[in-house]
Amino acid sequence: MLGTARLAAFVATARPDRAKQFYSQTLGLRLVSDDQFAIVFDCAGVQLRIQKVESFQPHAFTAIGWAVPSIRKSVATLSKRGIVFERYGFLEQDDQGVWQAPSWAKVAWFKDPDGNLLSLTEAAPPEKRAKPAKARKSRPARRPMKSASIKPARPTRKSAPTRAKRRR
Repeated sequence: MLGTARLAAFVATARPDRAKQFYSQTLGLRLVSDDQFAIVFDCAGVQLRIQKVESFQPHAFTAIGWAVPSIRKSVATLSKRGIVFERYGFLEQDDQGVWQAPSWAKVAWFKDPDGNLLSLTEAAPPEKRAKPAKARKSRPARRPMKSASIKPARPTRKSAPTRAKRRR
């Protein structure tokens, strides 16, 4: 039902003036409107609504992410604009704070003035992207191997005498 509907993204701010400056000036998003409820930006045809709230506690996970053609260029440009990229001790990140995911995608995280966690992702190069699994041709069923008669190994210790031996 929603597969063809246009997505709208939402984050919150308790500091609307700082958020407006950050998203428009620092990130370069086009301002669409600013009213008593939200600041609205256009992100390549997707509406980003920054809801104005009285108080806000950011989540520990990514709220919004952008797919970028070159993560190195994007990180360098945003760093020059004063953005500090997050470092996580449990991830192997390079000198720019970029982590290479198991999928070969490259990801870097930063925060907005309210602490919303934002990310940049460069898709894996085509040769590294997972290819869809191909259907295998059915193979004839394997015949069971002939079972060889295997004698049990002899115990290394002497066994307890059997009843027959005890009667003697």
